[in-house]
Formats: sequence, C-alpha cells, structure tokens
Amino acid sequence: MKLTFLGTGSAMPTGQRLQTGLLLEDGDEALLVDCGSGVLHGLATTEVGYEGVETVLLTHHHLDHVSDLLVLIKARWLAGEEGLEIVGPPGTEEMVTGLLDVHEYMQDRLDLQIRELEPAETPTTVAGFDVSAMWTRHSMSCLAYRFERGDGPAFVFSADSEAFEELAEFADGAALLVHDCSFPDEVDVSNHPTPTQLGRTLASADSELGRVYLTHLYPHTEGNHDEMLEALGDHYDGSVRFAEDGMTVDVS
Repeated sequence: MKLTFLGTGSAMPTGQRLQTGLLLEDGDEALLVDCGSGVLHGLATTEVGYEGVETVLLTHHHLDHVSDLLVLIKARWLAGEEGLEIVGPPGTEEMVTGLLDVHEYMQDRLDLQIRELEPAETPTTVAGFDVSAMWTRHSMSCLAYRFERGDGPAFVFSADSEAFEELAEFADGAALLVHDCSFPDEVDVSNHPTPTQLGRTLASADSELGRVYLTHLYPHTEGNHDEMLEALGDHYDGSVRFAEDGMTVDVS
C-alpha cells in the first residue's frame, strides 16, 4: 500500500495546507479517505485523479472533511464517469441527500451508492481494502479506521480525536499511524490532542507502532513543529514526524 497526504490542514486555512484528505492505493485499488476543501485539487495532481476514485470513505461529517464531496461528484460527472460509492458513519446518507437537496441540479448526475458503517459490523471490505473501525472521542460521531490488504502491513488513521489508549491500541502492529495533533501544548483544547497528551498516550498504551505522522494541523502549529516534536518525544520515543500536503509514503 501507499498513502498520499492530499490535505493535512484543519477548519482554519493557512494557505499552505488543504483540509483533510488521504489517498490510499494498492495496485489497481484506490480509496479516498475524507474530502475536505481543496482535496479535489490535490487529487487532480495525482496519477489516480478524480476519475480514478470510485469510493470515498468518510470519518465524520464536519465541513473540513466533506466540503469537496459535491465538487468531486460534479467533476466525475463532467469527466464522463457514471458512479461513486460513499461510505461513512451513520447519518451519511442523510447528509448526502441534504447536500443534493440544496444543489438540485446535481441530483441523479451519478449513480451514488451510499453505505453506512458501524464498528461492530467491521472488518469489512471497502474498495478492495480490509477496513476495521472504532469510535473516536470528538465533538461529533467520528470513526477511526484500520486498513489492511491480505498479509501486508496495516495503516491506521485516527481521524479527529482526543488521544486515548484504546485508539492507540487499535493501531497495535500497524506500520503507519496517522494521528490528529491539532494544537501545540499552550492551547487549551478538547476533542483534539496536543503533543504532550498524544506522547503520554502512545507511551502508556499496550501497542507496538511503526511510524507516526501528525496531521489535522491548525495555524497555531505553524513555526512550532520542533517544539511539538520535542514535547511529544519527552514521553514517547518512537518515530514521529509531521505530515505534509503532497507527501507519499509506503505503508511498510
């Protein structure tokens, strides 16, 4: 598997980072995870492009994770594609229906297949990937996902969440963990972790992890990356780095 970070930013744009979007590929399989503002542009810079993405997997329904969804639908329609599968937590069908009610001219442009996931119903197959899910701790119902293909290494995406041991243990044995680290320590925040909170959690969890990439970065983190890595490293001695838009990594 290979993972491309299409967007590593947050609900507050910086001009440097798009909102949340990940492209997961393995052979001929491609899966778009979340579709925040600007993600369609990022997707268009890849070899897969929006024409090659037939499935979108949503973690939750906050705007910075879904705002390019209708834009993707329109782009695929204009490109001559016929369908799109949208998978996400309960309420996904209602959200998509509501968006199409606002933009009526987009109704029936594509054959939309909508599927809703509950963690108890996973693992399941999404776009050829074996996907398991668990609830995160966020201000809206949100799912973290674990991706695997056959006997290959696993990749885990925390989505938006506070740091807690069960989520770190959900990633046990994964080659790659992409985790929310929205703010530096000096910001008093809930629903997202700071580096010290994340470092303590990773250190205390009963979990063996490969590389950890930090994402969902608010403007408050700009210019503070070294200090954030140092704060996290005071507690956790694993391999940790910041994700960047356009970065592609092998899940190995």
